[in-house]
Amino acid sequence: MDLSPQQIFFFVAVTILPPAFIAWLVTWVVRRNATRLGLVDQPGERKVHMTPTPLGGGIGIWCGFVSIFAMGSIVLLFRDVEFVAKLIPKFAEPHLDGIASKLDSLWILLGATTLLAGVGLADDRWGIGWKPRLGAMFLIALICVSWQGWRATAFIDIPLIPGLISVVWIVAMINSFNMLDNMDGLSGGVAFLSSVFLATVLLISPEGENGNPQFFVAGLLLVLAGSILGFLFHNRPPAKIFMGDAGSYLIGFIIAAATLLATYTGYQSKSPHGILAPIFVMAVPMYDMLTVIWIRIRSGKSPFEADKNHLSHRLVDLGLSKTQAVLTIYLLTATCGLASLILHRVDTLGAVILGLVVLCVLILIAILESTARRKIREAKDSD
Repeated sequence: MDLSPQQIFFFVAVTILPPAFIAWLVTWVVRRNATRLGLVDQPGERKVHMTPTPLGGGIGIWCGFVSIFAMGSIVLLFRDVEFVAKLIPKFAEPHLDGIASKLDSLWILLGATTLLAGVGLADDRWGIGWKPRLGAMFLIALICVSWQGWRATAFIDIPLIPGLISVVWIVAMINSFNMLDNMDGLSGGVAFLSSVFLATVLLISPEGENGNPQFFVAGLLLVLAGSILGFLFHNRPPAKIFMGDAGSYLIGFIIAAATLLATYTGYQSKSPHGILAPIFVMAVPMYDMLTVIWIRIRSGKSPFEADKNHLSHRLVDLGLSKTQAVLTIYLLTATCGLASLILHRVDTLGAVILGLVVLCVLILIAILESTARRKIREAKDSD
């Protein structure tokens, strides 16, 4: 089914603008009441901000995300009522029954999202050790994968393997966005770009059963993008509020779940390499997480101990300002995301070339930042 530019514009507008407004408004309210709620992040040796800053932006993102689907669910349930039917655009009518059939899965996803956001909010408010937090992530991921059947497309006949990959993927995405949340606008901006790129892939390269655009998952990602956009209004440098663990857990889980719910390719597809699209889009958060863990382990520290070894910090060590470091990571994310948009249009050789382009981008930044770290160590040794 080909959509007209007007239909695409309408779909994008109704999935991004309402949650953006709700998230903006709720985040503003949380900002005003953060001290009374005990949601304030104090400056510290391992943090880059110099003044106490409100936490709780994740509450705004959650409200923007969940409220839209609550309203959408009501419309679907009462779609046969005359005045409700008039609100539904004609091009969406053929897809309503299919979307309505996924309401159970949607609300299970929203419930799991709420639980994880609650764990993150509790950590923001009172502080929780990394073991119970990690345990909660694995437990919720395991329940979703085993109960709902969310599986990565791995073309492996052994059911246990795709299931394990899916659980690890969910937990990895949660932690990657949590680790990325270390500078103003960074994690939220990367999540916004990632959501938009993933949604675009689903809309321009449909691989569903009928070859139609995957409106359900694309809409899920665009609503998340809108919610993040409303929060980013308050989080742009200098940030007036941070998303906290509540926000980063929520974002990582939804993006991970969306990649598992979507169909990027199939057994008989002419472009099986479409499965690489989420990996391309998420290359930068994954790179940051893996390199930070490696640096910590190599230094004899716990991989869960907070520090200033993140990609953004390493870019600042190169001489970039904090804003320039954030914009550089945006650019890296966009470069990798653009590669994902044409995966379905190339053959296997083309997919390999695109993969090498993404890899070269990451290796290039690794060389530059490792050079900066070596010069800093040499300067310290000479003092």
